[in-house]
Amino acid sequence: MKKWMIGLLVISGLLAGCNNDDAKKEDHVSNNEGTSVEVKVDILTPEKAEANKEIELAAHVTQGGEDVDDANDVKFEVWESGMREDGQMIEGKLDGKGVYKTTITLDHDGVYYMFAHTNARGLHVMPKQKIIVGDPDMSTVKEESNGSSKGMEKMDMDDDSDSKSHDHK
Repeated sequence: MKKWMIGLLVISGLLAGCNNDDAKKEDHVSNNEGTSVEVKVDILTPEKAEANKEIELAAHVTQGGEDVDDANDVKFEVWESGMREDGQMIEGKLDGKGVYKTTITLDHDGVYYMFAHTNARGLHVMPKQKIIVGDPDMSTVKEESNGSSKGMEKMDMDDDSDSKSHDHK
């Protein structure tokens, strides 16, 4: 009888410990600022533009269908086809209703690419878009290695160099 009582106490203790762990896990998830719901970034920048005219770079950030007005940062990385190392990173500013914007002027015809690097609510999202400026000679365009104009790619966030041939405001 004594062994049975000790066994019952041990099992009760184990069950109570497991139950307590589950409660801690639930608390952790519920206080995780909603990161279990995907942050979505829709690029609003036109896919065609004119050289030497201001282009609005814009992205709409949402989570669970709600606008995200508290993103840590939204940075637009822009580079000409085949010259990513000469690209530039431009900080977007909240315009309202989850939309972050900035402007850039590209000084010649070409095919450009843009990432909308977004850090919001503990997540990093970086959709990509192709921007065709003017009437470029498509035979000289170097397609990007990932092949998708809206794909995902890793990058070095420490490169903040500006290109000499591009202005941003």
